[in-house]
Amino acid sequence: MRSKSNELRVWSLIINNKKNKKMEINELSVEELEKLLSQKKEEEKLNLLKRRKAYESIRAQTVNEIMGRVLSVANQVKELHHFVISETNAFREVMQDYGELKRNNQMSFRIQHGNYRIEVKSCKVKKFDERADVAASRLIDFLKKWISNREQGSEDPMYQLAMTLLERNKYGDLDYKSISKLYDLEAQFNNEEYSEIMRLFKESNVVEGTRLNFYFYEKNKLGVWNKIEPSFNML
Repeated sequence: MRSKSNELRVWSLIINNKKNKKMEINELSVEELEKLLSQKKEEEKLNLLKRRKAYESIRAQTVNEIMGRVLSVANQVKELHHFVISETNAFREVMQDYGELKRNNQMSFRIQHGNYRIEVKSCKVKKFDERADVAASRLIDFLKKWISNREQGSEDPMYQLAMTLLERNKYGDLDYKSISKLYDLEAQFNNEEYSEIMRLFKESNVVEGTRLNFYFYEKNKLGVWNKIEPSFNML
């Protein structure tokens, strides 16, 4: 009985409190109500700012922690890449002196010891001569003029794509596959100047280079060679 009585008292206090608040609000003047509303809006604004700061803080921490480790690993992979190039080039000379290479200009070969195998494979890659630099410069100028008449400006998807395809690798070279994709945009741009720039790119595609890819294997207990993937062949 006492517990029910206590519950009734609590509910009575809550109801009376709500009624009192309603009465208090009804008794306020217009100016006081406006001030109260302004205070409430300010509280909500502060709460939103706190939530935004908390969100941005968590976002910054997440991005910085991930990218910190990614950049660290990327730098280690680059160092490994340079190390592998140096060591395999040196051993290639040893192989040549020993007579293990069939030709003096042979770039592809295999090194094996115990349960480890290293394969060096060379492949021809298409590159561009100096005319491609002129074409790239002309294309950038063309794209800047082109977006001036576009509603989305620099956010236009075609502009974004074209500029991305013009990005160079760490050696400052244009990527053959990326430039080839620019040819596919010719019909969409439908512009004589763009077509002339594409012709210049095609004319400059006359030089071939050589790229070395490295593959690493380890033999398991069943005698099967499993590939190990440091994945720096695209560097």
